[in-house]
Amino acid sequence: MYLPSLSTTAITFLVVASAAISLVEAKIEPLSWDEAYAKAETLVGQMSLEQKVAITTGIGWKNGLCVGNTYPITNPDFPSLCLQDAPLGVRMANNVTSGVSGMNAAASFDKAAIRARAEYMGQEFRGKGAHVQLGPAMNFMRSPNSGRAWEAGGEDPYLMGVLAAETVKGIQEQGVIATAKHFLLNEQELNRHLSSSDVDSRTLHEIYLWPFARSVEAGVGSVMCSYNLANGTYACENDYLMNTVLKGELGFRGFIQSDWGGTYSTAKAANNGLDMTMPGDLNMEGGTNSWFGKNLTDAVNAGEVSDERATEMAMRIVSAWYKMKQDKDFPEVTLDSFHLDIAPFVDVQGDHKKLVREMGAASNVLLKNEKNALPIDPKKIKKISIIGSDSAVNSSLLNCHNHACTGHTLAAGWGSGSTYFPYIVDPLSGLADAFGKDVEIKHTTNDWDLETAAETAKDTDYAFVFANSNSGEEITGRPLVAGTVGDRHNLSLWHNGDNLIKAVADANKNTIVVIHAVGPVMMPWIDHPNVKAVLWPGLPGQETGNSLADIVVGKVNPSGRLPYTIAKKEEDYGATISEDLVIPYEERLLMGYKWFDQANIEPLFPFGHGLSYAKFNYSKLKVKAKASKSKDNKNIVSDATVEASIDIRNTGPVAGAEVVQAYISFPKSAGSPPKQLRGFEKIFLEKSKSETVDFKFDKTELSIWDTATESWVIPSGQFTLHIGASSRDIRKSAKFNL
Repeated sequence: MYLPSLSTTAITFLVVASAAISLVEAKIEPLSWDEAYAKAETLVGQMSLEQKVAITTGIGWKNGLCVGNTYPITNPDFPSLCLQDAPLGVRMANNVTSGVSGMNAAASFDKAAIRARAEYMGQEFRGKGAHVQLGPAMNFMRSPNSGRAWEAGGEDPYLMGVLAAETVKGIQEQGVIATAKHFLLNEQELNRHLSSSDVDSRTLHEIYLWPFARSVEAGVGSVMCSYNLANGTYACENDYLMNTVLKGELGFRGFIQSDWGGTYSTAKAANNGLDMTMPGDLNMEGGTNSWFGKNLTDAVNAGEVSDERATEMAMRIVSAWYKMKQDKDFPEVTLDSFHLDIAPFVDVQGDHKKLVREMGAASNVLLKNEKNALPIDPKKIKKISIIGSDSAVNSSLLNCHNHACTGHTLAAGWGSGSTYFPYIVDPLSGLADAFGKDVEIKHTTNDWDLETAAETAKDTDYAFVFANSNSGEEITGRPLVAGTVGDRHNLSLWHNGDNLIKAVADANKNTIVVIHAVGPVMMPWIDHPNVKAVLWPGLPGQETGNSLADIVVGKVNPSGRLPYTIAKKEEDYGATISEDLVIPYEERLLMGYKWFDQANIEPLFPFGHGLSYAKFNYSKLKVKAKASKSKDNKNIVSDATVEASIDIRNTGPVAGAEVVQAYISFPKSAGSPPKQLRGFEKIFLEKSKSETVDFKFDKTELSIWDTATESWVIPSGQFTLHIGASSRDIRKSAKFNL
């Protein structure tokens, strides 16, 4: 374990910490939007045009305490809002928790755990005085190479929607405004400021809009528009996306903020739906010139933007502030993002490391486990080997800028989606502690000396070999990370990983492979007879070693599931990173496992896959469907509800959790993918115990987007409900008609 030392400044401000922590605990029930708007109307009604514009305008990059800050106003009073990264915790701050990635949260398939993660993040942002958390992220892994996909939840809209909604609710119940980002079609880093993502209306609604719709239903206070163009128009100037779809179809009542440097105009941006420009200055160079500010005031005075629109912009911002009750007892900002050495010492971590450890274990996916190689009883072995640079922390790399470095254990990707680690319990430390002093540990971190690796692995009871694959945000002017700007060039393991694994497996008949990765990798060694188990911890955060060890020794039964598909060959995927400036989403609805199903391609490990130390039997699937027909046309289904139940029994030797997954195949006339995830439940069962799992599907889960009427419709005909343990492990199916 590596623990950074406290600075002198931090110790000086130690007394502040206890006061801040007492504020962290307050849980609130957000106001309704109607209640919030009523309060905002009174306040905004007293504002001049210049004051309304001030609260829509950032003060400029590095000109304030937070990564984004609005101008404060007086008479009437409204504070400078503090907007702070990141989706997994408080960025550019010390004494905060650095937990599991969004992808790991999705891999848990655990709604309660996702909510608990969001709640502690909300507590920490509030404790630091941040009004707005710049998360959750909900862009898709359209391509497995996507640089920032690890910040979000994978390849399926239903799963991403659950991740989005539960995270929004958890953050905002702590009185912090959540931000749904990046809106919309921002699925790659390459040319993200220049390229246009072009998509048809049905794909837009059924895939990419889905998690934003669930976020709006959850009451999200803010949405961040993205850098890219969508169907030829910049997202932050896109009248169709912001006004017609987000504010119109979805009924979003909060404010739309730009991504940092993502505003490109004044009147066009404001009229087409942008409510706040961030960080405010034109080119993120720290100046005070802005597309909004005086330029927006002048545009209103010139009649280019209406006074009503300027009022609406302010209303949306102030209403979100009131909705989260930030007008009452909200902590002062104690961040100093660009001067950490003088930032007040405010420790908001509480006992959140326990949740990080639990979530790290709950999201660890056991991909392979031949002959029950795992778990391992420490009392029955004498010696293990731990091999690879990914097994240990390099203190000089621990908190490199934006985590944009490589060469030690991977616990988070890089970029603005990352946070500083207060410490890392690395796998070497976690496993050593779990196995105890009576088990000898041989160790090497040299990935390239294969002879030493083999010698280290030889004659040990088990050989643990670690490898990783990293990616992150494309940040202009930053040195490359192992030759990578943002998106991965390929799906190979980094640091000689494939050769290292083969060398270890050749030397030890009980090889356990552990991969920390931002997304899928190729596994040319997967069928090696000595590779007995493969663990996939993803990006587990600061407690990485402890959460891994909990799985290895059986303290926790693995229950993570893949939130994406791992292919046998890289070319099997339906989309990749495009170098073109116009990127047509030609796969349409067939993202991820749907592409593999439609093309009849066998994946290496399918979406939803994950093994357990227990075994589960599925039986007695029952389905009851109820439909209402249109009064005008009996062939049209106006509404429907489908209820299903299935019995799950733990027939294995130990207690464990099963993720029961519900997929629906639509009538052929719908033109939908072969099957789509439309529900899941994670249940814990003691040995020999059983439970009935219930599902309910309504119009949201049973509809498709009809491009002729530009509306959601339920297709009539025969549906099939599939219940299983993954997208390719279907245990029971039943048909129903609507």
